Amino acid sequence: MRVTLKTRARAKPRIPIEAETIIPQNFLQKNDVRVYEGNKERKLEDIFFITIEGPAVSPDQVEIVLTGDTGVIKRVGEYMNAGRIIVEGDIGMHCGNFMSAGEIIIRGNADSWLGREMRGGLIRCEGNAAHYCGAGYRGEKRGMRGGTLEVLGNAGDFTAEYLCSGEVHIHGNCGDLPGVEMRGGVLTIGGDCTRPCGNMTGGTCRIFGAAHQFLPTFRRNGTEDVEYNGKRCRMAAFRGDVANRGKGTVLVRED
Repeated sequence: MRVTLKTRARAKPRIPIEAETIIPQNFLQKNDVRVYEGNKERKLEDIFFITIEGPAVSPDQVEIVLTGDTGVIKRVGEYMNAGRIIVEGDIGMHCGNFMSAGEIIIRGNADSWLGREMRGGLIRCEGNAAHYCGAGYRGEKRGMRGGTLEVLGNAGDFTAEYLCSGEVHIHGNCGDLPGVEMRGGVLTIGGDCTRPCGNMTGGTCRIFGAAHQFLPTFRRNGTEDVEYNGKRCRMAAFRGDVANRGKGTVLVRED
């Protein structure tokens, strides 16, 4: 079953839409799905033109397509556990919060906290992601705990903060402090970053660009050969952060 949600023109288009109810399992039956426009509850048909094609007998057979002015729609895919969501443009904050299964494809850019504390499934952003991609929320000591989060463009500061498990792959550059407080999982950065993996206690970070302002609390531990994009790369291996147990691994391309 394909559910297409195309945004209607609104008198105040900058008011964000809280849309944690937009998940495949809520469309399996004809539930009364509602969202919030600012602090006002709205019926789904008040915000979107809705088109439904085909049947489904389980949530994994439901595909939701979001089109139109989607950049202010927040929390899409929260607690998602099956199915597929395709966003044809940009998406707002907290997309994919706590999702445990299924797939989210974003054709444009994603705002902050993409994949916040996700447990499983796949998120693929074909544009750029803002700050706290794959991280935990403020005050939370655990970030991503499973699944795969892939960004084809760049990501902002604090990417994969408190990463515990799963894989975060940023094809472009990251901002400041990616992988800070990492506890497990794999963070791959295809481009440059600044001050990676401060205070990490576990996991592996692979950096194929330049690591600016590399922290002095990492200890060189030989070299490793790693394959990336079909090529073999010689990586300098570091153990750390020795200021906090020193059990993590950071690999930085030597050349």
